[in-house]
Amino acid sequence: MSAAEAAATESGEPARGPVPPGGLLDVLGVASVVLDTDGRIVLWSPQAEQLFGYTAEEALGQYAARLMVHEEHSRLVGRLFADVMRTGQSWAGGFPVRHKDGSTRLVEFRNMRLLDDRGDVYALGLAADQSTVRRLEQDVALSERMVKQSPIGYAVLDTELRFVSVNPALEQINGMPAAEHVGRTLREVVPLLNVGDLEAAARRVLETGVPLIDDTLVGRTPADPDEDHTWSHSLYRLEDTLGHVLGVAVSLVDITEQHRASVEAETARRRLAVIADASARIGTTLELERTACELAEVAVPELADVAAVDLLDAVVEGRPSALGPSESAVIRALAVRPAEGSDAVRAADPPGQIARYGPDRLVTECVRTGEAVLVPRVKDEDLPLIARSAEAAVLLGRAGLHSYLAVPLIARGEVLGALDLKRTRNPAPFDEDDVLLARELAARAAVQIDNARWYQNARNTALTLQRSLLPSHPPVTTALEVASRYQPAGATSEVGGDWFDVIPLEGGKTALVVGDVMGSGVSAAATMGRLRTATTTLAALDLDPARLLEHLDKTTSALDHSIATCVYAVHDPHLRQCRIANAGHLPPARVRPGSPPELLDLPTGVPLGVGGVGFSTVTVDFEPGDELVFYTDGLVETRSDSLDERLALLLSLLDDPARPLEETCDHLLRTLRHPDNHDDVALLIARAQELG
Repeated sequence: MSAAEAAATESGEPARGPVPPGGLLDVLGVASVVLDTDGRIVLWSPQAEQLFGYTAEEALGQYAARLMVHEEHSRLVGRLFADVMRTGQSWAGGFPVRHKDGSTRLVEFRNMRLLDDRGDVYALGLAADQSTVRRLEQDVALSERMVKQSPIGYAVLDTELRFVSVNPALEQINGMPAAEHVGRTLREVVPLLNVGDLEAAARRVLETGVPLIDDTLVGRTPADPDEDHTWSHSLYRLEDTLGHVLGVAVSLVDITEQHRASVEAETARRRLAVIADASARIGTTLELERTACELAEVAVPELADVAAVDLLDAVVEGRPSALGPSESAVIRALAVRPAEGSDAVRAADPPGQIARYGPDRLVTECVRTGEAVLVPRVKDEDLPLIARSAEAAVLLGRAGLHSYLAVPLIARGEVLGALDLKRTRNPAPFDEDDVLLARELAARAAVQIDNARWYQNARNTALTLQRSLLPSHPPVTTALEVASRYQPAGATSEVGGDWFDVIPLEGGKTALVVGDVMGSGVSAAATMGRLRTATTTLAALDLDPARLLEHLDKTTSALDHSIATCVYAVHDPHLRQCRIANAGHLPPARVRPGSPPELLDLPTGVPLGVGGVGFSTVTVDFEPGDELVFYTDGLVETRSDSLDERLALLLSLLDDPARPLEETCDHLLRTLRHPDNHDDVALLIARAQELG
């Protein structure tokens, strides 16, 4: 909008009064002077007054040459004036002019002949300060060179967001000559680019005047329709000197290489972060299923939308896992993440389930060859090769599975199973970088999984041995009602050497034994079995409890420096007494109707295997209805509570002498046993009965 247009009123009439400067002529301060054929000044503009110093009253009617030109230039000026008036040809150039203050100024002139409607001839002189003209010419030339020679793409859009001009760099970026840009919209010039956000941003800049600096634009142009490029673009509003909006200027810099380098650096950083995360999170326990879950949790969502960890069933069972070309893979699912939600999750094998995958399945190929299987872009015909069944293939298709990757879990040269990865939401297909990352995760996790597998097998062996050495059901005696429990340690620790026994003796008497071999695993279980056998043999001799522990101490000392704690009691229903000796074990609790539960005050003694220290026998009353509660330290000891507090809690739970013994066992285990306890528990409760 020009200054004159801005000065117009709402009625369309020109505004009265001075018009503020708003254009190039105002910047130049162009002066207008009209002379008649005699060289007298007949018109004198305000700009002429500013340029030459003379007012209109002082200049009008004066000979221009006498007023403004030094005497030595008078003849030259006269000749130039005569030529213009005679020939009608304009003259332009710089000329020294005398200012009213006596100084001389170089002025840029353009002189031409005028003819009015009556045929009269005049001379028009347009003048501007030469230094101002030169400075503006330099600025324009410099700006034009910068725009034309700049590697940055420049464009000007009008208020309707149509191209007004573009520089050569933007021609190359868009793949279209500058002339074909003019008058067109962004959508017409770059149809391959999603310009919706760019147009919205340009409109905001037009409305608010707030520039947009270094925003990122990704897409393709006709110059390179097959490759994505990344540009950094800035937008700012163009205004004239009066503040009227002319349009939007756009600058565009191709930063594709920098963006790719940044993406690669971020990918490498992410890969290192995932590997570091895996090192910290995978293998926190020796529990097989937990370790598999930790691997799946690391993979989702950083690497895949759905991750499954599957082991060959033969591996879990400890059998050879090699597959022939025509063999199916029998796979046991250990973990799936996320745990629930999408069709892709429902298509996966539920944890704990065993599934058979035919020889043509991709996961079978993965575990048979020990190589990664990558399907960057999944087609419909690929789904049956990925899924376990036709129904699962339908679910995967419905979930939008578009990329698939399976990498083998290999430890100590043996293929254990596969890490199965799927992408449904993440639009990027799996690539070779993802394969490297998945292999790294699988390699780290496979060792942990293999450790957990071997530990679990060893633990199962020890537990089987342990259970086989313990009485499945304590013998029934006429004088005692007995209940017992054995609970192995949590999966993070090995099976211990805790044991209990109920041994019928002559004369209606019964021996009650609870012990704990120090250590864990098969060795502790085997030692426990030998001590239990020795105890049973010694008990048949009807020895005093202290004397029996002395013999048992010698037996323990001979078992490769083994150490164990033990409580041995003999119940005599006729005397209604128990004779008890303790070898470094926690004291049993006695529950009597009408009295608060109590811990028996026994000499603690030293553990079996220490040797050289005698044991003492204590006789306590044990009437019908009374209960003795024997236990190992795994029931009451924790890492966070004092032993006295835990023993007090044990006594508080024995508040009902009439409660069935089986319920009492369950109640104690349920309340006292911590899920993360790293020790096993043996519990034996005996209640005295009336003799028939």
